[in-house]
Amino acid sequence: MEPKEEIGFRELPIRSEQMSFNRGACRLFIVMLLVEIVQEYERAVIFRLGRLVSGGAKGPGIFWINPCTDKYQKIDLRTISFDVPPQEILSKDSVTVAVDAVVYYRVCDPTMSVVNVENCSSSTRLLAQTTLRNVLGTKNMSDILLDREIISHQMQSTLDEATDAWGVKVERVEVKDVRLPIQLQRAMAAEAEASRDARAKIIMAEGEQNASRALKEAADVIASSPAALQLRYMQTLTGISSEKNSTIIFPLPIELMRAFVGKAFAEPKKEPSFTTTANIGSDDSYTVPLIDDI
Repeated sequence: MEPKEEIGFRELPIRSEQMSFNRGACRLFIVMLLVEIVQEYERAVIFRLGRLVSGGAKGPGIFWINPCTDKYQKIDLRTISFDVPPQEILSKDSVTVAVDAVVYYRVCDPTMSVVNVENCSSSTRLLAQTTLRNVLGTKNMSDILLDREIISHQMQSTLDEATDAWGVKVERVEVKDVRLPIQLQRAMAAEAEASRDARAKIIMAEGEQNASRALKEAADVIASSPAALQLRYMQTLTGISSEKNSTIIFPLPIELMRAFVGKAFAEPKKEPSFTTTANIGSDDSYTVPLIDDI
């Protein structure tokens, strides 16, 4: 009988280059698990076995962690802004207004923002809403409309003091809009219009008073010189004729009428002023008699 052939396994030779490649790949994978990177504007707060790692927040750049025992949380240090939703507020003088604002804040201590509060961003937003209602509830409606800058500074100081324990710095608070009821807007508009009308009447009265004083002084000056009235009259006629008017109204001295009326005006108690009209064409020439002393 023929002997059976024994089937065996050949041992394949393992090259040293392949072993070194496998070791390098394994090391690179381990390094990728151990190395983390944070940006320039970020910090990493690391907890090892549930306890805060000494040395504070890590970053920016590369830092090492143990994926089996370490956990970390990234904190953004840039300034963050958010809008405070419109709040229905009852002012000190019992007027309902709707006010909204905008808040700017940033994290100044990453460790405190993680350890002392669960969510610093959400907590700051809720605190801003309550602070806006509390601050404006102590103000009158006129103060809310006029003193926005003072209210903004007061809100900023209140928020900054409250969020200091959370590692949050409130940089700026601005009151955006104050919305009043429609009926109140109409009442305020009517009040403002009435006050403007009153001031306009006072200004007109003061102007009339000043004008009357100036006219009295001018009359005294003209009375001292008889020729001044004649020159002023000629100047007035020149101004009227330049506008191409066909009707000219000029005063007629009483002395010219005394010769015709006789004794009726012999002893006048009070001499009224008479006026006479003359129709003159725009191209016609005319002569005005000189006026004697009045």
